[in-house]
Amino acid sequence: MKRNDQQAYDRGTSLFSPDGRIYQVEYAREAVKRGAPAVGVRASDGVVLAAQTRTSSSLMETESVEKLHKLDDHIGAASAGHVADARQLVDDARQECQVNRLRYGEPIGLETLTKALTDDIQESTQFGGTRPYGASLLIGGMDGGEPGLFATDPSGTPQEWKAVAIGGSRGEIQEFLEENWSADLSTDDAVTLALEALLSGVDSLTGEEASVAVVTADGYRHLSVDEVDEVLEDVLPEDAAADEGEDE
Repeated sequence: MKRNDQQAYDRGTSLFSPDGRIYQVEYAREAVKRGAPAVGVRASDGVVLAAQTRTSSSLMETESVEKLHKLDDHIGAASAGHVADARQLVDDARQECQVNRLRYGEPIGLETLTKALTDDIQESTQFGGTRPYGASLLIGGMDGGEPGLFATDPSGTPQEWKAVAIGGSRGEIQEFLEENWSADLSTDDAVTLALEALLSGVDSLTGEEASVAVVTADGYRHLSVDEVDEVLEDVLPEDAAADEGEDE
């Protein structure tokens, strides 16, 4: 009987277990942890989003794996977890941005967008016939001239951050961010910090394997492979940089 009861709580997306847990939400969080890591860093003049781009084969085009997304002229997002779920959340966020511009004639606020998105995420944990989204987003950009950074969770909880990591190796990367983030960072410094943070949680990283975007008062800009490689040359230890040069 105990095993049957356990399976009932395990299968139900809208059932609490006796100890107050929703197992399907916890499984969705595990799906996020299995994804490639993504990092968000709030700087004094903007927000930096960075992510590792994994490919399942050397024959796959790296550019086809999207980890960073432009939501609006002033907002970007980074994703981790189940790719199809993340794509759906990005589509919903873009639609919310467009509706706000058409309805009110102004760009949507970061907190408003995040809460609208997490309201929809939360609904999938409360009604039968659905499952939680197995993905998380980092939403960063400019809001009234000030930079902001938010994260979504499969439970539907929005959180505001100064710097945060999602996806695989989150513990190590988050610890690095907590030790090295400061309020007076410029966006250039934040790009360096974001890539250093990613390197603290992964074995290796190249310009093709890293996606970096910067959102400032001038808008959303995706850094080129050459720009990322240039930063990585300064970040990587000399022996590691030499090894990469030999491999090439």
